[in-house]
Amino acid sequence: MSRPPRARESVLDAFEALLVEDGERAATMDAAARRAGVSKGGLLYHFGSKEALVEGLIERLRVLSLEDIEQIRSAPDGPVAAFMRTSIMTGTALDRTIIALSRLAQNGHPAASDALRDLRLLWEDAMRSEAKDETALQLIMLVSDGLYFNNALTVGGVPGPVPTGADLDALIALVRDATSR
Repeated sequence: MSRPPRARESVLDAFEALLVEDGERAATMDAAARRAGVSKGGLLYHFGSKEALVEGLIERLRVLSLEDIEQIRSAPDGPVAAFMRTSIMTGTALDRTIIALSRLAQNGHPAASDALRDLRLLWEDAMRSEAKDETALQLIMLVSDGLYFNNALTVGGVPGPVPTGADLDALIALVRDATSR
């Protein structure tokens, strides 16, 4: 797959950053063009509407999700450990795209909600072979959600209990023991 043009990616990066930092109201086409350092015509060349920008983010999520799933499945310490470790936000491209689409989903954007739901289903599929049953699978998913949520609280300045190092290793071992086949 060929790389998209740099101007296109700059506009998409700008739109994503506006969503993450200031929310959907601030993420206008004019604001995205200004932040990307392109003219409105340059933006319109790549994205004819705000909906096209959203579709661009959804496509970005799809590509990043497939890369994430491949890394999880091939991780040396196993899919569950890799999935739980990546449930702690580190500012990756995937983290930023998830947050941007979450902002849209919170405002009732159905395509953003669908894209996030599809991502969760991909993660569930990647974890399913590691779980002894559907209840165990949901335990893996919910612990991951809790790690992500508590980490999000920490990012916003409110300390959340985000395990690291040996504490994270112990949590992963506990989840593996409770859920593995």
